[in-house]
Amino acid sequence: MAAPEPIIRVSGLRNVFDEQVVHEALDLDVYRGEILGVVGGSGTGKSVLMRSIIGLQEPTAGEITVFGEHMLGRADADVWRVRKRWGVLFQGGALFSTLTVAENVEVPIREFYPQISEKLLDEIAAYKVVMTGLPAEAGPKYPSQLSGGMRKRAGLARALALDPDLLFLDEPTAGLDPIGAAAFDELILELKQAMGLTVFLITHDLDTLYAICDRVAVLADGKVVAVGTIPELMALNHPWIQEYFNGPRGRAATAAVDRHTPQRSTQD
Repeated sequence: MAAPEPIIRVSGLRNVFDEQVVHEALDLDVYRGEILGVVGGSGTGKSVLMRSIIGLQEPTAGEITVFGEHMLGRADADVWRVRKRWGVLFQGGALFSTLTVAENVEVPIREFYPQISEKLLDEIAAYKVVMTGLPAEAGPKYPSQLSGGMRKRAGLARALALDPDLLFLDEPTAGLDPIGAAAFDELILELKQAMGLTVFLITHDLDTLYAICDRVAVLADGKVVAVGTIPELMALNHPWIQEYFNGPRGRAATAAVDRHTPQRSTQD
């Protein structure tokens, strides 16, 4: 069987701010078609890792390839064709407050495809808004007129504007109630299957990890200390992993999964 294809490959990554070493010799592969969850304690550099991959943070050392293209030390024009193949949902949505939801969705389309007509722009934006579960009437509204959950979906609509192959999500369910978070998880899973997405997902939400992630990468001590399925991680004797997955919240998430997993019949 052929080895999985890495869509993202991070090798020997080092990030230093003043004298604080955030990452040291960090390695990580993200494979085509998977949802990879990224977890770690506060200050382990989860968002810094994502920002390094998408070019918002210049690492001190290391190598990053996306779709086989080297991303570091190159002019923006050289990686332009790669960047239009991904979408990013930043924490909190990061919508432009002076633009409507539809106008926010149109921003990346205008950047990469300036020749598209206004009529087609409006049609694409309207489709993306509805595709993320928002009502059509949300398009002309401003972010301040939306609930927190609706703003996240609007941010997701913008992230999907270019029909990306790769989706970056930074704490997408933070601040949502359990019902809203579960609905957002289900939406991500449906979009991943429908669009063939590869998803890089930063989260602290154990329910999200159990519900939709194929593998989980654990950041600690400046690097990825482990990556695998949740059962594989729980078998490791690492103090943070054990505290995270076998603590009270981890046990509750495991019990919830067990309750919703059909029991196999003992009859032939």
